[in-house]
Amino acid sequence: MLVFLARRFATFLITLMVASAVVFAVLELLPGNAAEVILGDTATPESLAVLQGKLGLDRPAPERYAQWVGGLLRGETARSISYDTPTAELIAERLQVTLPLALLAMSLTLVLALTLGIYAASRHNGLGDVGVMAASQVGIAIPNFWFAILLIMLFAVKLQWVSAGGFPGWTEDDGGGPWEGLRALLLPAISLAVVQAAILARVTRSAVLDVMREDFVRTARAKGLSRRQALWRHVLRNAMIPVLTVTGLQFANLITGTVVVENVFVLPGIGRLVFQAISNRDLIVVRDVVMLLAAVVVTVSFVVDVLYALIDPRLRAAGA
Repeated sequence: MLVFLARRFATFLITLMVASAVVFAVLELLPGNAAEVILGDTATPESLAVLQGKLGLDRPAPERYAQWVGGLLRGETARSISYDTPTAELIAERLQVTLPLALLAMSLTLVLALTLGIYAASRHNGLGDVGVMAASQVGIAIPNFWFAILLIMLFAVKLQWVSAGGFPGWTEDDGGGPWEGLRALLLPAISLAVVQAAILARVTRSAVLDVMREDFVRTARAKGLSRRQALWRHVLRNAMIPVLTVTGLQFANLITGTVVVENVFVLPGIGRLVFQAISNRDLIVVRDVVMLLAAVVVTVSFVVDVLYALIDPRLRAAGA
């Protein structure tokens, strides 16, 4: 197990370093330089010189890369051009919206997907199975931003149960509260969860059906276990291995895929921050947010690998 963890952790660190190098290199490959992109065509030579010095563009690229990575490791980030605030503070503030939104959407995804996937597998080729698969196909085909607009039209415009957008905050001092904040995130979470739940339900169904055809399940049935008992005692744990992998990837996708939905609902999260940074040509914020999203994907993949080994002892034995 220690060998497995050491290998996975080494791969995790190498992947993070490669991701940081790619993010930095992409900005270096922009036409001209970052100062010209930020200030635009109307910039004067004096303002360009000042900003180039502020961004460190007068130093070699390897030195700037080392300084950037070193600052990230120490928790020190550059100041945003648009907000004149360290990007770490901006990101931490916006994560108070994006992270609860992703967790709520992932919770809804798991409840819907596991329930529908197991239900469809237990009624293989029956009416329930066909109905769930048809509904999941529709869910996959619907873009989440279009579904978000439909939810706004129904629940905010017609029924007027919730507001059409905005976020009141988590505390009364901000003008909101826990319940108000949760209500503001409910529709965005549902719009994000529908597509993810449709995909995960199909994966769950396929995984459960594959395990139910295994010899050990037939042996359990031959010993007198009912179909339901064999499902809950033997099938589900083995079927959760591919489901866990897809779940981890989906959570990473929820974090990185909130850009459109947060803008539809005007939520002050990471997605809206990077959208505004691109509009303002604030490459410092764009760079750090993209690096954060890449780190989230890599970290989730590492955690999934570890959980995968805990569930399936064969991986630990093989030292995969």
